[in-house]
Amino acid sequence: MRRRPNPWIAIPALVTGLLGGALGWMVTTVSCRQEARSCTVLGGVVAVVTFVAVTIGVMLLLALVFRSLAEWRQQNERS
Repeated sequence: MRRRPNPWIAIPALVTGLLGGALGWMVTTVSCRQEARSCTVLGGVVAVVTFVAVTIGVMLLLALVFRSLAEWRQQNERS
């Protein structure tokens, strides 16, 4: 049985990933003391890496939370 993607997991994870990427870019560009061009490239790389890491982490966390809630509801229905 194949399950459909849950928008309650994907949408908050993408929004959080975008916020994390923006924060990573801001921190990198503010703390960078090199030429402006290399700071922009470095900030972009950090933003992309941060976006991917935060999105995957939040998706994993939300999937585990939703799965545990579903198991808890099933257990309560049996009792």
